[in-house]
Amino acid sequence: MCRALKVLCAAPDRDRLTALKRAAVGVAWELVGGAASLQELPDQMASWRPDVVVLDASLGTAAVRAARDSGRSVRVVSVGELPGSDAVVGSLDEVRDAILGVPRPGGPVRT
Repeated sequence: MCRALKVLCAAPDRDRLTALKRAAVGVAWELVGGAASLQELPDQMASWRPDVVVLDASLGTAAVRAARDSGRSVRVVSVGELPGSDAVVGSLDEVRDAILGVPRPGGPVRT
């Protein structure tokens, strides 16, 4: 049986969470829940059991720990530099590609 990839977003407030969710929505996966604070993240992880977590970097490294401590193997995508993330994007426009692990355009320079 196949199931859709589950993606959970987390941000420091409702407005930023809404922006992250808009950036992360896609037809190839299911957008689930949403944590509007670091304190909500562990419960959201336990409830939704996501495959990918998209974090706003302003939540800090504690958010990465919360995602990793969930007991599941999850891909962590951060918007902004966040040590411990599997993928780091600089803008919301890059979130969808990072969810699937698509490399950034450019690649190696060949001469």
